[in-house]
Amino acid sequence: MSASKFKVFSIRRKARAPKKRVRGAVKGDINVTPLVDVVLVLLIIFMVVTPMIASGVAVDLPRTANHDKKPDDGKDIIISVTKTKEIYIGKMKVKLDVVTASVEAETRRFPEKTVFVKADSRANYGTVREVMEAVHKAKIDDVMLGTEELKKTQ
Repeated sequence: MSASKFKVFSIRRKARAPKKRVRGAVKGDINVTPLVDVVLVLLIIFMVVTPMIASGVAVDLPRTANHDKKPDDGKDIIISVTKTKEIYIGKMKVKLDVVTASVEAETRRFPEKTVFVKADSRANYGTVREVMEAVHKAKIDDVMLGTEELKKTQ
């Protein structure tokens, strides 16, 4: 077999050049990269902001079977009582003798706000009663007490 009998064919593929668009023509495909960027930024913002939405200081609330749910709309004056007898209005630690003045000042600025008392289930009953009396001295008759729903096992 001699080399002259066989011809070697080389097949070269032409690289396809991208089609040139006419200036001002509409592009047919959608670029989703900016959309993905915006969605990821929004996701990060919601992940960071969501824990900050819950107002007040974290306490272990007592559990009740007859639990009425009310969403936190940000229109409540939240007073928290911890198991160590510390009192907070929102996230600010206050003394008992300041509660009445603080609640009065807040209701003068925002009359539509209601008072929501969250007391730890291990808190001293006397401390919670004193907070309730301080709120009553501020001429607030409608006070909501925070509880958690008792989960029913089936």
